[in-house]
Amino acid sequence: MIVLPQLRADVVEPFPDPRGALAAPNGLLAFGGDLSPERLLAAYRHGIFPWFSAGEPILWWSPDPRCVFRTECLRVNRSLRRQLRGKSWRVSVDHAFEAVIRACAAPRDDGGGSWIVPAMIDAYVQLHRLGHAHSVEVWDDARLVGGIYGVAVGRLFCGESMFSAESGGSKVALIALARLLHGWDFPWIDAQVSNPHLLGLGALELPREAFLAQVRELSLQTFDATAWQLISQQPAAAFL
Repeated sequence: MIVLPQLRADVVEPFPDPRGALAAPNGLLAFGGDLSPERLLAAYRHGIFPWFSAGEPILWWSPDPRCVFRTECLRVNRSLRRQLRGKSWRVSVDHAFEAVIRACAAPRDDGGGSWIVPAMIDAYVQLHRLGHAHSVEVWDDARLVGGIYGVAVGRLFCGESMFSAESGGSKVALIALARLLHGWDFPWIDAQVSNPHLLGLGALELPREAFLAQVRELSLQTFDATAWQLISQQPAAAFL
């Protein structure tokens, strides 16, 4: 029998210590609460994120190990360069946040559902309007062909999801995001839970304790969020 701490919905109380999360399922820490901006930001500042499906209560996680990308290490492989040859794709930032999150939430080709339920969409759109959640979009003329979104806390970027409408779209968005963040002295993109696809893109796994130490340091650093608004649309090749 699994016994989890329950968070109240009427007050933003401290989260349980992430080091006390369950080993199976890996990282499950608590349930309940709400998806208010205050609670979401408090979660990310402590290495915790929400992840649940339709019909479930809000579930909060902090897995061990943690999947991350080093922003300085993402590279464009030759196959992607060949794939993009002759394309006129462009990259923008925070121009179509809601379109990106809705594309990430769309049913997959394999028929699987999405954990990005309507309540999550509403919550992250609100975070975006408050200047905490951001997106990188990839365009082929006026068509959105890829994107990624997540939450910035201090100088840590917590990636939430990415999508491709054309092969390579999400990779271009991820690399463009890494280039921007590296230029702003963000060392990590949190990718939460590892899988073969993320590891194949260059992600690595950190022990939870090491990740939490990074979160404690980076979340306290200041960053002027207006920098996101100053990025003009550019050719994708400028980030590759």
